[in-house]
Parts: sequence; structure tokens; C-alpha cells
Amino acid sequence: MALAAVSAGLILPASADSVAATATCGRNEIRLYEQPLAYEVVRDGKAVVPKTPCAVMLDGRCQKDAKLVKAVKARGGSAPVATPVYKKASVDVSAEYAIADFGDFAVRLAARADGVAWRFELKKGAVINGEDASLTVPAGARCWFNRTGDWGAEETVPEFADAAKLPRDGRMFYLPFAYSVDGVTVAVTESDLHDYPAWYLKDARDVEGGVRLVPAMERYPKATFRESNDSDWSNRRKVEKGGRWVRVSEHEGFLVKAEGARTLPWRVFILADSPSKLCEADIVYALATPAKADADFSWVKPGKVAWDWWNCFDNQGDKGCNTKTYERFIDFAAKSGVEYVIFDEGWSAALDIWKFHPDVDVPHLIDYAEKKGVGIILWMAWAQVYGDEEKVAEHFAKLGAKGFKVDFMDRSDAEIAVFLEKFAEACAKNRMLIDYHGAYRPVGLNRTYPNIVNYEGIHGLEQMKWAPKDKDMTFNDVACFFLRLTAGPMDYTPGAMLNHRIGEYSAGEGQKFPGSVGTRCHQMAMMALYEAYLQMLCDSPTNYEKNEECFKFMAATPVVWDETVGLPGCPETMAAVARKAKDGSWYASGLTNRESRDFELKTDFLGGGEWSAEIFRDAPESDAEPMKYVHETKSVKAGDSLRLHLASGGGFAIRFTK
Repeated sequence: MALAAVSAGLILPASADSVAATATCGRNEIRLYEQPLAYEVVRDGKAVVPKTPCAVMLDGRCQKDAKLVKAVKARGGSAPVATPVYKKASVDVSAEYAIADFGDFAVRLAARADGVAWRFELKKGAVINGEDASLTVPAGARCWFNRTGDWGAEETVPEFADAAKLPRDGRMFYLPFAYSVDGVTVAVTESDLHDYPAWYLKDARDVEGGVRLVPAMERYPKATFRESNDSDWSNRRKVEKGGRWVRVSEHEGFLVKAEGARTLPWRVFILADSPSKLCEADIVYALATPAKADADFSWVKPGKVAWDWWNCFDNQGDKGCNTKTYERFIDFAAKSGVEYVIFDEGWSAALDIWKFHPDVDVPHLIDYAEKKGVGIILWMAWAQVYGDEEKVAEHFAKLGAKGFKVDFMDRSDAEIAVFLEKFAEACAKNRMLIDYHGAYRPVGLNRTYPNIVNYEGIHGLEQMKWAPKDKDMTFNDVACFFLRLTAGPMDYTPGAMLNHRIGEYSAGEGQKFPGSVGTRCHQMAMMALYEAYLQMLCDSPTNYEKNEECFKFMAATPVVWDETVGLPGCPETMAAVARKAKDGSWYASGLTNRESRDFELKTDFLGGGEWSAEIFRDAPESDAEPMKYVHETKSVKAGDSLRLHLASGGGFAIRFTK
């Protein structure tokens, strides 16, 4: 029986010989066509990604018209596999595969219950000049997305638009890109990226059946230079060594040179019945390269971090960057059960990790923390470690540091991808954690190296350090749950205790007293809502001690989970989730944008029995006084509903225990 092509919602017959291969799992199917190459994503018999060109250019020759040699089907993966650091205790990594052989290369298709994917596989070395990984968004789709004008810079506020009105101003769309059409939600992202540029989309144009976005990928760097700055960020200058950035001054005419057989990244399409179920998908993790069979990552210890930079060294400004203040942070972490303290920018001499700040006794502080059961994580700009990955990891591991926060990569080419993997491997050898700040979104590398415990790639709470008075972060906070978080953990840095009404926020003297907009419970909800295996607690020890009731709850919220269940919501209204902790308790949390709303929390996820619910929710006066909240305990029977009112910019956080 001939397969069907779908265009503009109409199922039309297609000749069987135009279909090179298909992979199907339950309701999901991906089809590959030949001469010219094209793919199509189908759910329940309807195309949710209409037939779209795909191709790879090898040694200057576009392979779009290659003829099929043979196609085979296979089942891959084992189910389930334990996940040492993840949102679930285990993941079914199996998939139905189809491999279409075109001689010098192949196209592999994958289908799973949570989505589908395709990728190119090269059989021999070649110069990869380009790849056509276009996306056709169906007509009538409602789209949710982020855009950027710079490679690797992924910290913008989300946007919404119907497909026909997607922006056409030349800025790039970065992934995940999500949309809903005919009752199906699609999130487009990638997985298993190694030695290859990140995938962007641009140039929306009308085509039959929808709007097409074409790929944009940063070409390989031909020439680079190091750039630094002093206390005045506008004063940037080239430097011979070190610095803050390694900039590209000239690109090659290719993406990367393949020295031998290799794979390209998976082009992933998460498929769900509603936006709220995107958080349950595992396809990015499942399709990523697993850690080496003989690798031991049992030492990886996820946890919370007491952070210095956002709160200006406990609200003291630069004068607080000293040994005494860091002892204060360490004492606070030890007393409150927070696993780590980070030394952000300032612990070393200006952008020189080989020289300590004269007022910060780093060896003493690492030893001081070790004796109190607290680990120290060190910040550095990536230009400080680039080219010295092994040396840096070994040196600071011997000093006793537990990991690094690496910042300011701000690129998306293949060279930066190699660095991310190379440094992760060097740190793994020395049992050190990594938080990749100033980097693009996760692409599955944290499965290969579970010591990568967080990524930035998010318009996070740091933006409130310099925000204009009318800034509304609550809009961003809701949407990023369905967009950025779909790719993997994110370093949003939540937990502000100075909470303000939208439009009435001011960072205060010299940004010394930063806060948030929205309610206290909005911030508390983020602890379970946002995945971050290394979760930064942004506020100061002083502010947390003044708000001990809320802080204790946040500090006790886990960062890794046994189960994750999406609760009703969408990018334009609110976000909510339920997660099961390893001790058997459940956490449910949710937050809304500037619109207040009522939410019915159905507790079917609890399974059965009687539970005690510890609840933090918005108070009746929270609209006017965002720091107000209600803390209460109720008995709940599994399956009962809790009715919650969320104030403007509000939220809730609940722990269920037997």
C-alpha cells in the first residue's frame, strides 16, 4: 500500500518509489523522500511538519538528488536505562529506526512515543560545506520561539506569533522552536551534537502548506583573537593571552572537516498532545551518546549553590569580595544544608585564574569549606581555560575545588562544541562538575558526560540586575518552561526574596539590592519547576535568614527526580509540573504571567492513599504586596483537587508526603 504525503492538512497519494524510508512508533511517523531528499513528520496520520527539503553538501557537492541504494529497519536501544542525573530515575532509550543508504552517506530516521528525528551519517571523510535542515511550519500553527542576532547568544525573551506572521527581519530563531497545530504540539530541537555547529533557523518564507524556515549554522573559524575588558564594559580590547572571549574574526567556507566516518546531530521533533506534556519527553536524552561503558559518574553530586554575584556579596558590593565574606557564605551553606558555594568573578586577579585576588584566600577557603561539608565551585571566562583544559582541571582538582562555572563562550561553531566536550572529559577525569554558562542550549552532551550539571542559554534572573522599571519577567518565566527547558536543564538562578509588583521594581543602589517581579511564591515555584541539577540560589544569606520559612522549603527541594508529570498550562498563560523525589514525596509547583488566575490541581499523580500537603500559595493581598504568602498544611487523598488562586505574577509550591 502506498504511503501518503500530507500538505496543508489534506492527505494526498504519493508514489511508493518516492519514499526512501519510514520509521514508525505508535502514533508517530517520520518519512524520508528521495530525489530530491525531503522529510515529513506525521502524527495520527496528519503531517505536523509538511514535506520539507533536507540535504548535505560534501566536498562542494550538494547531495539532495542522491539515489537510494537500500533501506533497512532496525530497533535500537535497551529499556530502561538508569539515569544518574536527570528528571527521571530511568529512561526507555529504545527507538524504531530506518536507515536509508545513499552510497557515501546515509540518512537515519528514529521514531519513539515522544517524538521522531532524522540525521545524516557519513561513511568516509569529507569537507561538510553545509546542511539543509529546513523546517516547514504548517499553516495555521501557533508558534512560540526565541530569536537572536548573534551566534551562541541565547538569552532573549520569548515571542509568540501565528505561522503566517512569523518575524522576517533577518534575526535567527534559536532552538527549541515550538508550535501547536490541529491539537498537536511540536518542539523542534537537536541532540547528540559533537564537533559540529549548533542549529539555527531564519528567513521565514511562504511555501505551499505553511511557512518555511531555512537553516543557519556558524561556519568553522579561520582566524580568532582574544578580547578582554576592564571595569568599564564598553572598553574592550584585544589581548595576547587570557581575556574574556575568544572571538572569530574570519570564518572558513565550510562547517567542519570530517576526518572519517561520522554522524551529524539529530534533528529532533518532540510530539505531544498539549504543551504541558513537552516536559515529559526524553528523546533528547535518549538519542544522545551514552557515557562510556567503563566510565564512573557515581561521584557526581547534584545540589544547590549559595551564589555571590547576583546579591553583590551579601549586599556589600565589591568590598564584600574577601575571605571573611566567603567564610560567611560557607557557614550559611553548611548550616542550611546547601551543598556548594560558588566563587563567581572576583576570586582571582582580573581574568587570570592563576593569580588569586589579594583579599581572597582561596586555598584556605576551600579547606575551610571541605571541613564543613561544603564544596567550592569556581567561575572562569572560557578564554582562561581554552587550550589548557587538562591543566586547568587537574590543577584546581588538586586544590580541592569541586567544579567550574565556565562563562562567555558566546559562539556556536564546531570549535566551541569541541571545547565543551573536551573540557567535560578533562573535568570528568578529575571528578569535577561543570556549569556551562554563556553557552547555547543543551544538545544531549549531559548524557555523555553527567558531570555537566547545568547550562545557561536562558533569559534568566540575572537580567533583573539591570532591568528597566517596566520589565515583566513573569511573561518570560512561563514561556521558558515550554521552550528552553524542553532541551534540558537551565541555569536560571531563581530564589529572590525581594519581590515587587510588575512595573514597580528598582535594583537599588548600584544594583546592590536586586529583586524580582511577581510574588514570593512565583520564585519558590521555580525550585521544582525548573530543572537544574546544580541550582543556584540567587539571593544573599542575609535575605534568606530574614525569610527562613521560605528558604528552608526551597533549600530542601530536590534537584534530581524519579518522575516528571506535566500539569495543565501553555506558554501564553501558566506553567505547572509535578515531580516525584527519590524519597517518595511529590512536589507540585506552578506559576503564572502577569494575569492572575485560578488553577485546579488534580492530584492523580500521587497514585493512591492519604497524603500531607505542605502548601505555599499566594495570599489574598499578594497582588498589592507580592512578598505576602500563605503557608499551610492540609490532608489530601490521592485524586483530590486543590483549588489555588494565583495572583498577578503569582505561583504555588507544594510538597506531598505520606
